[in-house]
Amino acid sequence: MGVKIYLSLRDSASLSLAAGDVADALKSEAKKRGQEIAIIATGSRGIYWLEPIIEIDTPQGRVGFGPCSPQDVVSLFEAGCFANPASAQHKLSLGLIEELPWLKHQQRLTFDRCGKYDPLDVAEYERLGGFTGLKAAIGMAPETVIDQVKESGLRGRGGAGFPTGIKWKTVADAKTNRKNGQKYIVCNADEGDSGTFSDRMILEGDPLRLIEGMVIAGLAVGATVGFVYIRSEYRAARDIFDQAIAAATRRGWLGENIAGSGKKFRLYTRLGAGAYICGEETSLLESIEGKRGTIRYKPPLPAIQGLFGQPTVINNVISLATIPTILAKGAKYYRDFGMGRSQGTMPLQLGGNIKHGGLVEIAFGITLRQVIEDFGGGTATGRPIRAVQVGGPLGAYFPASMLDIAIDYEAFAAVKGMVGHGGIVVFDETVNLAKQARFAMEFCAIESCGKCTPCRIGSTRGVEVIDRLVAAPDVASHSAQKKLLTDLCGVMTDGSLCALGGLTPLPVMSALTHFPEDFAPGVKGAIPMAAE
Repeated sequence: MGVKIYLSLRDSASLSLAAGDVADALKSEAKKRGQEIAIIATGSRGIYWLEPIIEIDTPQGRVGFGPCSPQDVVSLFEAGCFANPASAQHKLSLGLIEELPWLKHQQRLTFDRCGKYDPLDVAEYERLGGFTGLKAAIGMAPETVIDQVKESGLRGRGGAGFPTGIKWKTVADAKTNRKNGQKYIVCNADEGDSGTFSDRMILEGDPLRLIEGMVIAGLAVGATVGFVYIRSEYRAARDIFDQAIAAATRRGWLGENIAGSGKKFRLYTRLGAGAYICGEETSLLESIEGKRGTIRYKPPLPAIQGLFGQPTVINNVISLATIPTILAKGAKYYRDFGMGRSQGTMPLQLGGNIKHGGLVEIAFGITLRQVIEDFGGGTATGRPIRAVQVGGPLGAYFPASMLDIAIDYEAFAAVKGMVGHGGIVVFDETVNLAKQARFAMEFCAIESCGKCTPCRIGSTRGVEVIDRLVAAPDVASHSAQKKLLTDLCGVMTDGSLCALGGLTPLPVMSALTHFPEDFAPGVKGAIPMAAE
């Protein structure tokens, strides 16, 4: 077989950084030199600041070189990196990948296989411990599986943080509204929050893990059909996931007789239509049913009356992808990570003005400062951090003075923030928070489904009020507009039917509270905003 090389050719971000061109250059140069190589296409490990990374298999482990460009390939060959990778001297040498401090100091439970294998190779997935959790679940009573999930402390990783086991128990106990009715498992892969990419990494880099988690969920609640609703921009991820479904079916892990157990589960994908609102669970259900993506009134909850009117489990990608670890290693093993009511690990995605962007999976309890400085390396510009937004476009803005807050659901709620999907976007001292607050209102106005007045009208009026606030000619006018904005945010929070309108005030009020100077008349870059 020759030299075995692992390269992130399944990952969209790596491909955007010319991983495909690096692969072509490797093949071309190896052919010229008469050297036999085998390139295994993998997902990314999430070390995006070093991608594309060439990993070469050795008896001691994989030796990495990166970030590589096609122009680096000749020098890699000339330095003997493919003949003796462990001893080769090259400026791009990273040493043993698993020993990189950035990776070694993480606690990878859900992302442990990402970047290690070809995600469409079912046999290799099995060799790496895949389907161990499903095998365990097949041998358990459904209620025992649910008890394991409840005892693990797993909470929804999509933003709300609702206990996963309780949701599953509700669906398991619910009755279908017709004889022999069908229950469903729905995976929300409509990853639309700014600065987030963990769902995409699983879909492209370890899709079999998500499949395994969804089958376990089906066995636990009595559902035999599942849907994965994938963000419209993730067409490559959808293609990979469809191939993974086909591969798992051929291997007997999906279909009418899972692993010879007599149990069945079928899985389908659906591509979104580019609407942010379809990340909200009931709008997502409407979209799968072929309708316009608008929210539903609750109750009834989807767990009681969801997809096609039947009891439905709706979980995020990371929630479902975590299930195999819990079933394979036990609830206590998973529960021992984290702090308080925030148990297990969280994939934190570092983006924005950050030196070392990528995915960090680590137990709850680490501080924002530790993640940003120890893993992220501070800002890419070298300027001081001024603000950090956590939880997507509807997350709060925290000033540098609050970076020592622990990443924990309750700790964030106490300071009027949210962990959300784990996206962390960093801003240096050049950011204008009045503009960011205005963007939040404008984003809500554009993405609103229009069903409720506080969201539909409130967000539009919010943009206008912020414009008047920063343009106020005197203190009295400024105070009046500030009070109006505060009151409007209260109405949106209390009166909106879903989290889009209900959470838009979070970034607005956090910006107004922590960065009031940016809203003062005459701030450079803040006026005029409406014309931009």
